[in-house]
Amino acid sequence: MDYDLIVIGSGPAGEKGAAQAAYFGKKVALVEKESYPGGAAANTGTLPSKTLRETALHLSGFRKRDLYGLEFDFNQRINAKNFLRHFQNVRALERERIGKNMDRHHVDVIQGTGSFTDANTVLVARADGTTRSLTASKFLIATGTRPHHPPDYPWHDPRLLESDTVLKISELPEKMLVIGGGVIGSEYACIFAALGVEVMLVDGRDRLLGFLDAEASVALQNAMCAMGIDLRLGDKVESLSSGEKLTAVLKNAGTHSFDCVLAAAGRQGNTNSMGLEKIGVEPDKRGLLKVNEHFQTSVPHIYAAGDVIGFPALASTSMEQGRVAMCHAFDLKYKTDVARILPLGIYTIPECSCAGESEESLREKRIPYVVGRSFYSQNSRGFIIGDKEGFLKLLFHADDMKLLGIHVLGEEATDLVHIGLTALLLGQTASIFIDTCYNYPTLSEMYKYAAYDALGRKQRGEVVRPAA
Repeated sequence: MDYDLIVIGSGPAGEKGAAQAAYFGKKVALVEKESYPGGAAANTGTLPSKTLRETALHLSGFRKRDLYGLEFDFNQRINAKNFLRHFQNVRALERERIGKNMDRHHVDVIQGTGSFTDANTVLVARADGTTRSLTASKFLIATGTRPHHPPDYPWHDPRLLESDTVLKISELPEKMLVIGGGVIGSEYACIFAALGVEVMLVDGRDRLLGFLDAEASVALQNAMCAMGIDLRLGDKVESLSSGEKLTAVLKNAGTHSFDCVLAAAGRQGNTNSMGLEKIGVEPDKRGLLKVNEHFQTSVPHIYAAGDVIGFPALASTSMEQGRVAMCHAFDLKYKTDVARILPLGIYTIPECSCAGESEESLREKRIPYVVGRSFYSQNSRGFIIGDKEGFLKLLFHADDMKLLGIHVLGEEATDLVHIGLTALLLGQTASIFIDTCYNYPTLSEMYKYAAYDALGRKQRGEVVRPAA
């Protein structure tokens, strides 16, 4: 065998899986079809969208809009070039970081498209037309996903964008349609709205991000409407045509014209043309791979991790999946499981993050609970940063006040959630927050006051006991 491990794809799962095996002395090759590493996370998805969010907030002065009644005059016109510049710099730094990480672990990075010729052999086709055959005893498929293209959309029109091509936008539109109210659609709707673009978001569901606690979901919807986004929930695009402008016919809201359209209509697994049919690994209709609890496919020495195996399809979880998969593959006495509770972070404006149970899941499980809330508008740090709408919501078991869930909406939510996540993983009760002394003024203090609120509610009998 040429290698102990061949990894196909250099996104979060591929990078961390390769590094994990190499750290323990395995000979590893990483095959990447692009001329740069990082997959969607570094180049078209996670990092770019979050960087563009920060850029939009900075260039527009959005965060400063309500501070002490001051008016900020931003003389520099926001255009596509200065909007994209910081993202391009961050992307270059991340690509460099990944390359250095592979060098440090002595991983052989091989550019080209990998496909299986048999269960132990991958043929790498290079851009120059040459090929190279590699063998290994173990494999990790970490090829990620790509945007789904609905077949009846006019994809020949450059004004029709998806999450990859939006990063090449040449000018900011005046009016934009976002199709799809999932994470990607919601995040980009907020980014462009912050830049002053007139945004309409259409989604067939009755609320955004239905996996969130309902209170957080509704609050996010209200915040998005307040920043000018025209939310059309429970509606759908029946047709989209290309002309002087892009014209969308909505089932309920009639016909509208837009300067550009962002289609966030789901993702498709990058598993085509990999020769998987030759080795007995069958993707589902979306191109995703089924794995067991150890991330093994139907062929035990071939593993898969990251977005290519589906939900939750987050960079953070993909990294852990890659590590755990390789520890199992080589029987390394190190990481045996991905964390049992995973945080979700949505970089909308405002940010939203959660971990653990929601009110809906607790009612479904018939678990009695009590809610504790605290608000940015009543927090000294909240005064400073000018966030008037944010809140922290904690869910505790009504009997022993054990923490069950955390939901945060507001500035720094995706960082703030980790305090509660750690307490959740350790099985702590409200006392952990009551007994902790937090820096002042900080948003972290809200944990203490949310815990006090929950204790007060319990004392007053404000407990939710779902009917059996």
